[in-house]
Amino acid sequence: MEIRQASLTEYRQAAALAVQVWEGNDLAVMEEEFVRFLQNDETAVFLAWDGASTVGFAQCGLRRDYVEGTESSPVGYLEGIFVTEGYRRQGLAGQLLSACEAWCRQKGCTEMGSDCELENQKSLAFHVNCGFSEANRIICFVKKL
Repeated sequence: MEIRQASLTEYRQAAALAVQVWEGNDLAVMEEEFVRFLQNDETAVFLAWDGASTVGFAQCGLRRDYVEGTESSPVGYLEGIFVTEGYRRQGLAGQLLSACEAWCRQKGCTEMGSDCELENQKSLAFHVNCGFSEANRIICFVKKL
């Protein structure tokens, strides 16, 4: 297994994994988004490789606006992380997170944030096991105007 930062030419591999996290997203749209992410100095994508196959990814970035529970800026933010079914429980997600943390430190961050849906118990357990502490719980609202 190898963890490395994705290059611009690897946007398709990253997008193919990301649509498994953010279901309902169109692959072509996700590919366009990953091209933008990979061209941006304030975001990074890391891929887990098993030979020539990608088996996991993590996306992180810098947030300069307020991040719940933090005291500094910019804050590194774990935007998404995913490992395919057959490769889970082998430490890959932790390695992907470590790569994100190192990148955020290099960018001058002293804190890292993340989030998950209230009902996503697996994600909650992952975050807690990786040293994140819960900052707050919120319910978001929307209203059509």
